[in-house]
Amino acid sequence: MVDIFLVVSVLVAFIVLFVVALYLLVHYQHPDDQNEAYLPKLVVIFGFVLAGATALLLPLDVANNEGYAGCDGYDTDVCGGLDMELFWNIFFWLIPIWVFVFIPFSTFYYEADDGMLMAGTSVAPNPERKSRLCQALVWQFAVFVFVGIIFAVTYLLFSDTDIKVNEIQGTDLITAQTQILGTGLRGLVYTYTSPLNSTDSTYLPFDKDLLTNFTIRDDIYAGQNTNNGDQTITLQVGVSTFYAGLMAWLGWFLFAMFGGIGMAAMPLDLYLVYKNRPRHMDAAEYAEAQLSLRERVNELVDIGELIKVEKDSNPTMGQVTSIGGYFKSDERKQAREERQSLLEFKQAVFLLEKDVEEFQVCTDQYENYNPLTPYAALIFSICSGIMSVFWVIHICVYVFPDEPLAPFLNNYFEWFDNWFPLFGVLSVALFTIYLLLCAVKGCFKFGLRVACITLHPMRIGRTYMSSFMFNIGLVLLCALPVVQFASTSFSAYARFATIRQIFGVQVENLKFFGWWWTNNIFVYVFLAFVALTTLYLFCKPKDTPPDGAELRDRLRSRRG
Repeated sequence: MVDIFLVVSVLVAFIVLFVVALYLLVHYQHPDDQNEAYLPKLVVIFGFVLAGATALLLPLDVANNEGYAGCDGYDTDVCGGLDMELFWNIFFWLIPIWVFVFIPFSTFYYEADDGMLMAGTSVAPNPERKSRLCQALVWQFAVFVFVGIIFAVTYLLFSDTDIKVNEIQGTDLITAQTQILGTGLRGLVYTYTSPLNSTDSTYLPFDKDLLTNFTIRDDIYAGQNTNNGDQTITLQVGVSTFYAGLMAWLGWFLFAMFGGIGMAAMPLDLYLVYKNRPRHMDAAEYAEAQLSLRERVNELVDIGELIKVEKDSNPTMGQVTSIGGYFKSDERKQAREERQSLLEFKQAVFLLEKDVEEFQVCTDQYENYNPLTPYAALIFSICSGIMSVFWVIHICVYVFPDEPLAPFLNNYFEWFDNWFPLFGVLSVALFTIYLLLCAVKGCFKFGLRVACITLHPMRIGRTYMSSFMFNIGLVLLCALPVVQFASTSFSAYARFATIRQIFGVQVENLKFFGWWWTNNIFVYVFLAFVALTTLYLFCKPKDTPPDGAELRDRLRSRRG
């Protein structure tokens, strides 16, 4: 029977996620997107719900306990009754559909040019309207073909999983009953007269409710068995399970880097919000800060004009214009330098806007500033710091060793369950969602410090839908690696979760992909990024803009 409390919890969780997604969209969207871009907004809202629900499925799976053998019918007291395998399979399909269909199509449609922006001007006096839908469909078809080929080829080549089993050989059950356990005792063999069908007087079939837990006599029999050692069974996994493993493997490359960076950066950045909280400035400090901002504004205006002139003369600035160009080092180098200049300019503009906001908070907008913000940031900084330290310790003592040195967080969750089970499950959800937040933080931090990826910051009232979709796509790509990592890290606590049977037995033993997980390659990389980022931020905690003078000189030198 299904646990009503779990059903209500699922409904409440979906409602809360939907409300939070809607609030974030309204609160952060750019005014230009108001009453516009309805399709991308729907994709973002339900993508957020999908990402959050994926992370919350793990604690739901733990609470459901359907991996326990007794849930098959003879000992259902601790079972939630939900079909978690069906839940996971639905999400295994929804995530790639969202990542490779809905988000790309919405992005192509959102950013497509219908040719009417400059209509009536000297640039386009008589333009022809282009179909944004057709442009988006063409690009989406290309993505679909590319991803479809990869999915099909990898499934044909790597869908077999090698599962190790321990082969036990024992005496036949009748002999065991008469010679080992003694006759007349209920143990391995139990004589049972099946009841008759009331309509046709035939024997009713065996029912799983007749099963029972092992007794001491079963333990005696187990001691008489012969252990033939480990054997390997090769099976082909289902399509949804394989694609879940493939998505987890792909997502791990992002999560290992961005999650590791974010785990180190999250506590520090929250602490800096508290440390750099608005303070009263005297006249000299005010004049100095104002002069510094004015100089940076003038510098970036000059750089922006140089970039505009270069883009007018070279519309494909920062791009390799042909397939053959990828094989020419000079063209690749030129495109890379142009792209880096654009990214450094965007970095400088973002940090300038941030410093201007902080300056305004210290001066004319001080009355609108919430004085509790820095203290809330300090509390979250302490909490996130504790969680980061706990994660690192747990990885070192439980995940890395072949024989765990200590259960650590598993014991903490079980201790909570002893006096209030809901707290243990909520703790699993908290530690899981924290990993997703670290991935988003790490991506933004990496883009802010290294000019190689485009910044997509989430800013209140100034976030375009393209940035929304980029961040939702990143979270969805990291969702399955996070679930796989958390289920492995909490395997003692989540031993009866269905996801442990999917990831721990099938996915982690897949050909080619299994090597990465069984040897903890991704986890080592993850921890390495945590350590390196911690050392780097200890030396350079503050985000600093690129050298404007050097960037301006580079742009001028390219003009000759």
